[in-house]
Amino acid sequence: MKHANRLLCAASISALFALGATPAYAAGTTAGATITNTVTVNFQVGGVAQTAQSASNSVTVDRKVNLTIVNVGSTTSVSPGQTAAVTTFQVTNSSNDTLDLSLAALNQSGGTAAHGGTDAIDVSNFKYYADTNSNGVYDAGTDTQITWLDEVAADTTKTVFVVSDVPLTATNGQVAGIVLTARAEASGSAGTQGALLTATAGANTSGVDTVFADGAGATDSANDGAYSVKGDYTVSAALLTVTKTSILISDPVSGTTNPKAIPGAVMEYCIIVSNGAGAATSTSLSISDPLPTTVTYNSGYGIFINGTVTGGTCNSDGSAGGSYAATPTPTVSGGLANLSAGASETLRFRVTIN
Repeated sequence: MKHANRLLCAASISALFALGATPAYAAGTTAGATITNTVTVNFQVGGVAQTAQSASNSVTVDRKVNLTIVNVGSTTSVSPGQTAAVTTFQVTNSSNDTLDLSLAALNQSGGTAAHGGTDAIDVSNFKYYADTNSNGVYDAGTDTQITWLDEVAADTTKTVFVVSDVPLTATNGQVAGIVLTARAEASGSAGTQGALLTATAGANTSGVDTVFADGAGATDSANDGAYSVKGDYTVSAALLTVTKTSILISDPVSGTTNPKAIPGAVMEYCIIVSNGAGAATSTSLSISDPLPTTVTYNSGYGIFINGTVTGGTCNSDGSAGGSYAATPTPTVSGGLANLSAGASETLRFRVTIN
């Protein structure tokens, strides 16, 4: 029993040494490794053992290139005119060799976007950032801007942030589809981009040949040394409409009974700002209303902001606020509270007809 245990222990130690000597990659034996085996023939002549004869064979393991990319999470929600909008990808080197990987993002040209919807607008100013602190979140000023992935080891996944700018003309619900492609390049020294790899043609050579074993991506073919995947941005914008109404309060002849728009009449203006259903919340709302020379601002009444609307008609509510400047052009101004989807707010003031 003790002898058996010693044999088992020795076998286990041998297995551990074997594992330590050759890393076990999912992609297989590392490219450039040498597979050597030796055969031995023992024989006798006249019953006398002779010197054994042996022969060896060595094979160099070739490079098997296999890349994949996934777009992480759902569509990226962006605002019109937003700069540095981020979408996240994970690039995996499933090859049996360390590689440099070039990166190229392009706008999708129509069709269904990565997370549904139809590609309708283009983003611009593509930049790429490596996840320097490995937290999976883009951190401006921390994550490093790159143009390629450097020295990506076999069976290693790298997080890449694609950053771009959204056009100011984008409207609510529009989708901008993009395609990120990674291509296999030879590894070299750290910080130096390697040359683009090409598949070895013809018969196997004695050196390290290259075989492309990648699948077909979004826009590239199988076995081309590259992989591509879609990502997208969906625009979340405000849908503001502005309406300006007026009602007559009084005139110098009829008073408040059926007043007419004659000189000396008092008129109330109401500015209604509405945000459409399903829109993004509008913030920092600022109203500026220059007055024509045919009316005079009624300072005794004041300005009321953040009022409500019923059936398209302004209610006589809101809180005192806003401001009036007589020069250089008489102007009524005021800020409104944040306006959520489907909501309306008002600014009211009065003038006298000159």
